[in-house]
Amino acid sequence: MSSKDRPCEQPAATNAIASVTPLSTDSTTAGVQVQHTLKSSIQCSGIGLHSGATVTLVLHPAPESSGIVFRRRRGLRPTHIPAHWSHVVDTSLCTVVGDGDGTTVGTVEHLMAALAGCAIDNAVIELDGPEVPAMDGSSAPFVFLIECAGRAAQKAPRRAIQVQTPVGVTGDGKSLDIAPAAELTIHMAIEFSESMIGRQDVSFRLEEGSFKSHLARARTFGFDHEVSAMRSAGLALGGSLDNAVVLSGDRVLNDEGLRFPDEFVRHKALDCLGDLYLAGAPLTGAVTGWRSGHALNHALLQRLFSDDSAWQVTTLPASPVADVPVQPARQAVAGGL
Repeated sequence: MSSKDRPCEQPAATNAIASVTPLSTDSTTAGVQVQHTLKSSIQCSGIGLHSGATVTLVLHPAPESSGIVFRRRRGLRPTHIPAHWSHVVDTSLCTVVGDGDGTTVGTVEHLMAALAGCAIDNAVIELDGPEVPAMDGSSAPFVFLIECAGRAAQKAPRRAIQVQTPVGVTGDGKSLDIAPAAELTIHMAIEFSESMIGRQDVSFRLEEGSFKSHLARARTFGFDHEVSAMRSAGLALGGSLDNAVVLSGDRVLNDEGLRFPDEFVRHKALDCLGDLYLAGAPLTGAVTGWRSGHALNHALLQRLFSDDSAWQVTTLPASPVADVPVQPARQAVAGGL
């Protein structure tokens, strides 16, 4: 991780300091799960992968049933953009959400995956730049932020989007499907000509601790010849070996090497989880993907919600998805940018 990326800072104090205490164990009420937000605000700074801009991001608690909302600081008035599939405006290099009037927030998928994996339902994500910081190219720094801030139970029942009938999308030799299931599972497969990647498969079930241990540390990846071409076109300006796995032929250029033998497909599953959390609530269904990326992930949500008979809103039964441990001996400070 670059020394410019500071993964666990507290915002400058504008109110009293609130100590971070162990997570509430009251994750259920009357036999159903309840919603969760953050216990306190917390911030990080880093480089935007595509813009190259230095961005400060603050995660704030939010009221129950308010969902995940991006707050982009531009001038005197902040712009609020719901983290919702209907606000997605671009999926060519990453997932970008916008307000319809030109204000956007890019590269939201890694943070959204962390929020999904840590079962955070309500939060305000404040930024002073055009995209979420890349950090190390994975979701692990954002999981760490959530651990530092703590997770607070709220009173409202936790609701989910339950898939009722199979739905699928295809394009350019790729496919993504979701079918009815009692919980969210993702089976992802990829295939590249490079022997370092080849054919890889991973299966993931969203349950307590599974995201942090199995997917969160998997980094985004690319090829050195693609990076050069993208930079020549004014893209990937913040990309480096600090925030991506870079391949040259069949060689990994990063000194660290790979974090998992199948890190590439794990990251594809991470991206899928983050993109699908833009449904506006947790999905329950069995996801199967073949070489899927941001465009197809978004297309699946469009197809699902175009048919009212394909889904329904349900209350999740008492079986908490994730209990995020808090880092000991840390403090959280209320405040913002």
